[in-house]
Amino acid sequence: MQLTCIAIDDEPLALSLMDSYIKKTSFLEGLGCFNSALEALETIKTQKPDIIFLDIQMPNLNGMDFAKNIDEDSKIVFTTAFDQYAIEGYKVNACDYLLKPISYKDFFEAVGKIYSSKCKQESQVKNSNSPDGMFVKADGKFVKVLFNRITYIEAVKDYIKICFDDKTAMPLMSLNRMKNIENELPENFVRIHKSFIINTEKIDCIERNHVIIGNARIPIGGYLNTSREIKDMKTLS
Repeated sequence: MQLTCIAIDDEPLALSLMDSYIKKTSFLEGLGCFNSALEALETIKTQKPDIIFLDIQMPNLNGMDFAKNIDEDSKIVFTTAFDQYAIEGYKVNACDYLLKPISYKDFFEAVGKIYSSKCKQESQVKNSNSPDGMFVKADGKFVKVLFNRITYIEAVKDYIKICFDDKTAMPLMSLNRMKNIENELPENFVRIHKSFIINTEKIDCIERNHVIIGNARIPIGGYLNTSREIKDMKTLS
């Protein structure tokens, strides 16, 4: 499992150091470094990073004030040269507080605690999954999704879109990766394209390069012998 993160700091040298630490840490994936909180807003909104390394004293928008408006799903690690902010930082649910100059040891300890907590949370969710469904995180909560209701799953940028056989049900959007969700699905689900996983029990028609499920025409591509595998599974079912 990897954690996505961004760094926000108006000091170029401090920002460069954080960037190097992120790249050095195998379980972290950097989504960008920003000179101000305002520059980072769009990335935070669209990609919802797991960790935000946030400087406190910055022009225009103070890190403390900015943190109060960040979604609780993103863990905040404050980075600053002024230790008097430490107590106030925890009032805005900061996970940790790193005093500049920041050593890699302190950095790794901070992200290590967040990583361990995330792994524990993921493990609890997986253990709570039942043979007939799984829990998917959406809109800040875990929602149980029954396998027999899923028609197909589509990758949409950093999200997955889960579509259902009930035409009145809205698709479920979750900030996740296809490879993660693929491991949770039973054998009747097949990945036929880098962006699509289908429920073979919901197939209405198989064309040369497409699978038809309801009104959806889903491309087949990028996976060897996929069309034959789908036909074989349909025959067995």
